[in-house]
Amino acid sequence: MGKEKYHFIAIGGIGMSGLAKYLLQEGFEVSGSDINDSKYIDEIRHLGAKVYIGHDENNLPEECVVVASTAIRESNPEIQKAKRLGLEILHRSDVLKRLSERSKCFIGYAGTHGKTTTSGLSAYVTDKAGLEPSYVVGGIIPDIHTNANYKSNNYFIAELDESDGTVVKYNPDILVINNLEADHLDFYKNGLDSLVETFNSLLAKMTDKQKVLINNDNEGNLKLKGHNFITYGLNNADYTAKNIVLTPSGSTFDIYYKDKFLTDLKIKLLGKHNVINALAVFASLNEAGINIEKTKEHFATFTGMGRRFQFVGEVNGALIYDDYAHHPTEIKATLSALKEFPDKNIIAVFQPHRYTRLQSLWNDFKNAFDNINNVIVTDVFAASEDKIEGISGENFAKELKNARHISGSMEDVAKAIYPTLKDGDIVVGLGAGTITELGKYLLKMGK
Repeated sequence: MGKEKYHFIAIGGIGMSGLAKYLLQEGFEVSGSDINDSKYIDEIRHLGAKVYIGHDENNLPEECVVVASTAIRESNPEIQKAKRLGLEILHRSDVLKRLSERSKCFIGYAGTHGKTTTSGLSAYVTDKAGLEPSYVVGGIIPDIHTNANYKSNNYFIAELDESDGTVVKYNPDILVINNLEADHLDFYKNGLDSLVETFNSLLAKMTDKQKVLINNDNEGNLKLKGHNFITYGLNNADYTAKNIVLTPSGSTFDIYYKDKFLTDLKIKLLGKHNVINALAVFASLNEAGINIEKTKEHFATFTGMGRRFQFVGEVNGALIYDDYAHHPTEIKATLSALKEFPDKNIIAVFQPHRYTRLQSLWNDFKNAFDNINNVIVTDVFAASEDKIEGISGENFAKELKNARHISGSMEDVAKAIYPTLKDGDIVVGLGAGTITELGKYLLKMGK
């Protein structure tokens, strides 16, 4: 891959900063720009990156490979200059593809939900087992405190994003497809059918030597074709989890392969969906030929990815959690895990993410909160989208039982919630936008 210079436009995001960090660790020269400073930018500055705040054509080196994401518009001044200079412009997926091609074994985790948890767990247990994996995942891994690391070319572990169709570019030795459901409907115009078509295009170019593991309990996955799948799930699969015991401190279960007992497993993660996530990781590492006894003990010490039912702190006796769930299925899974706390009063604070998603999945979102008695809905986080008439947090709250709408900034939301908090409450923020700041504001008010 030569020793090119790389310049990232919007370098501060979790995905872009991970790629930048990886390249810096490999010894490449990296620069970049972003609208705002962030902790991710601080980390890559510490590794030697030159980062500019604000987009300006003068930020761009005369000779470099330019890296941009789907969100970067053609009008961006750095893109404009790169085109005038004839510089190579890569999508972030192209960079990830290049990195993956150098490893002896590329393990990719994909699907609508769970890919950050599964890729992060896989990286964590292999790292702790001393297998020196290299990885780029979509969240901060606990204990290791990073989202990307270059260690060796033995194993390359990555989260493969399907949101913009670029998942078809990759060529993993082992591919895990957690599930497929209608999402990213701004891109997948025909919903699930379009998503399945994209994954079938990916599968069509894979050989029999490449292994594809699918969650057999997911209806969307059952629409996939063109490969001899290895299945995992709770029923009628090659790898199954049995004798599951769910508790407030985690789960235990036994793993069987074709009805033959393999091992028992203990995890700290809550909820049945995380049993399936752990089963997916176990199965993929087993298929990669990794000794299960080397990794088994480390499943029990993984505390979850950043923003995946992450404990933030305690305020007036109330426990505060932050969760990235922004799709109805993800919200249902998170709220279902809270059933392990039967004596607690659950307060779900939901920030809808994108007008198009809220509009397309309106009824599914309504059903996601069926069993919650206290729901707070904030304004929609637009994520650069234009407003859609009639689609708002306020209107959504009106159609939910036991729900109310709080308008304004996340600090305004925190100020409205704080006086009501008491011992026995659990507050969980749900969404992919600024909802992650809720806990920070609540803790600040509690001091």
